[in-house]
Amino acid sequence: ELAAPAPTRVTRILVAAGDRVRAGQPLVEFDQTTFAADVRSAEAALTSARQDDERARRLSDAGILPRKDAQQARAALAQAEGAAAIARRAETLATLRSPVAGVVTRMDAVLGAPVDAGAPLVEVVDPRALDVRLTLSPAQAAEVRPGNPVALSGGAGGAGDSLGTAMVADVAAALDTASHGVPVRARVTAPARTLRVGETVYGRIVTARDATAVTIPVEALVPDGEGYRIFVVDSLGMAHARAVEVGARTESAAEIRSGVVPGETVVTYGAYGIEDSARIVRAAAP
Repeated sequence: ELAAPAPTRVTRILVAAGDRVRAGQPLVEFDQTTFAADVRSAEAALTSARQDDERARRLSDAGILPRKDAQQARAALAQAEGAAAIARRAETLATLRSPVAGVVTRMDAVLGAPVDAGAPLVEVVDPRALDVRLTLSPAQAAEVRPGNPVALSGGAGGAGDSLGTAMVADVAAALDTASHGVPVRARVTAPARTLRVGETVYGRIVTARDATAVTIPVEALVPDGEGYRIFVVDSLGMAHARAVEVGARTESAAEIRSGVVPGETVVTYGAYGIEDSARIVRAAAP
């Protein structure tokens, strides 16, 4: 984001939103008159301060002027040097230039309009340096570490096309007040296509692998007090309630740490509406 260095007025707009720009390319020009006048005034004050400092130092060395007066002259010179540097810097910023090669994603400058110091007018993005911002629950974020791989996807709920891969760069230490989730920043490593600023993407973060883990569809979990139960179907087609210990979860699957073994059949569709020892009818495969 680029802003005016001081209150001024827009005199030229050289690009528009969507334009590709190179590093250092001029974007917006402000009224140069005030900035040039400030530089002349600051340079004149600096010249005077240098003369005063030289005179005070010479008289102090000769014992004519008290040492404290020479120190005051030196402090005034340092202040004048700082003011001149600020004025020269402001004059340089009187023309906003792109700090990177990228794309102009926002242009709020209006020709001839006054602008306030520090008010963002132009935004330039380098598409090659985009980060992905994911939001996790506190429990999920506790399992994530920088360096974890992220599989990116689009579409509703992440069910669309693959958008490539990323790597977790940072896990925030505090909750986001708007989403009440933990922001996680991921650096895109191998995009499948060009990502757009503001695009909604979904990420699947692999935090660990366990070849012996037992998982079931989350639809099979039925809340039971502080925990969960499932219905296991025996060889006669009868459902039997069984308490389970749930481990890691995704939107579609849950790890079962105890309560079920590989190969057992569990009720998924309609699990909330059945009772223990109910007869189960298998749904036909789609």
